[in-house]
Amino acid sequence: MSDAASFQASQFSRINSRVTAMHSTLSSPEPVAAGRLTRLSGMRLEVSGLRASIGSRCWIETGHRQGLVAEVVGFEGERLVLMCESAGTGLTPGARVTVLGDSESVSVGEHLLGRIIDGAGRPLDGLPMSSGSSVPLRGETISPMERSSICQPLDVGVRAINTLLTIGRGQRMGLFAGSGVGKSTLLGMMTRFTEADVVVVGLVGERGREVREFVEDSLGPEGLKRSVVVATPADTSPLMRVAGCWRATAIAEHFRDQGKNVLLLMDSLTRFAQAQREIGLAAGEPPVSRGYTPSVFSTLPNLIERAGNVGRGSITAVYTVLVEGDDLQDPIADAARAILDGHIVLSRTMAESGVYPAIDIEASISRSMLQITPEEQQTHARLLKESFATYRANQDLISVGAYRSGTDANIDRAIQSQDMIRGFIQQPLSERVGMPEGVAELSRLANDMQVTQTLEPAGLRGGQPSGMSLPQAT
Repeated sequence: MSDAASFQASQFSRINSRVTAMHSTLSSPEPVAAGRLTRLSGMRLEVSGLRASIGSRCWIETGHRQGLVAEVVGFEGERLVLMCESAGTGLTPGARVTVLGDSESVSVGEHLLGRIIDGAGRPLDGLPMSSGSSVPLRGETISPMERSSICQPLDVGVRAINTLLTIGRGQRMGLFAGSGVGKSTLLGMMTRFTEADVVVVGLVGERGREVREFVEDSLGPEGLKRSVVVATPADTSPLMRVAGCWRATAIAEHFRDQGKNVLLLMDSLTRFAQAQREIGLAAGEPPVSRGYTPSVFSTLPNLIERAGNVGRGSITAVYTVLVEGDDLQDPIADAARAILDGHIVLSRTMAESGVYPAIDIEASISRSMLQITPEEQQTHARLLKESFATYRANQDLISVGAYRSGTDANIDRAIQSQDMIRGFIQQPLSERVGMPEGVAELSRLANDMQVTQTLEPAGLRGGQPSGMSLPQAT
């Protein structure tokens, strides 16, 4: 071989080895599956040419390096049905759609204490957010045999609830009321006064200004130190409102798994149901009851059943339920009442007469009270509720003066004890009444009522009943 041919061969060998080395370091990008936006109707987006599972999050391009995040909520044939996590501004026909990943996970840990976040976990307080461990957004189903029984009372600092509607650790309670009756105010009292290691607050679908008011007025700096607030106001998308409830519950589960006693406050369960209804209607579900879709009634127990006693920790949950038109037979109120372990009803009539908190002790009940309170307290509580109910049943007769004192001993006792019962239910917003003090006051009130019943009814002269000055009906 000539020198020229030998030189060419060596050059070719050297170039070939370099190309081989470069080829081993290069990796060809995997093809990215993409679809196209074909239809937009209200909040419903339809995408063709893409395959993704329910709950997957997708990216819809709206311009140069800009886009929106949407979630797969259903499919029809080969088309996916999506809903945006924010306003659909900038969407165009044929926009490119790609899959970001499966359902979102939740970052949990001690770094969340004292923080205010939204339904996606983004900070709302203007401070940087640290990272922590991750758990699934919708959690896992808890086996019934892993749940511990409710055996310890929880001091919530509200006298009427501690004594007449005692809540136990791990109990799920509903706070039922119409608009403007004081649900959020009572929730704020419980947030400040309840003995709990961690407080997780979910503010879902409420007015934006109420978030700041709740944090500054209800929680305060000291209360915020042990709290996590997840806020998704009414101007956010239905997906974000639903995700806010799931995120708050997942955070509460994390602290419970660490053996802590957690108080979970959700305001409100009705807004969660309404957001789930919007998602179901966009996905094509038929309305079955006042516009609510079947997925609403199947999702409610999935959310509520995640609270309770598991292992060494507990989640005591209080869910507010907005009853439309003060109708306790509203579909959501009726479904929640069947799932929860008790309900506290707030009365508009009592609120309008100046009784705060306006707890209707006749219509309210705690299903765990018999297991966690002594028999003496139960007897005294029944006496108060009986007198309250007796007065309510005969209120019309009493108001018009048709009832004569001395005709019925129970009615006489109910009339004479109404002011005392109203005073017992009332409590200043800034005053905390612990369970021992409340039980002692209940005992004194019950004894006073029993002593009053043994006295000669007022208005009896010469053995003949006469008219008496009756208190103004509430």
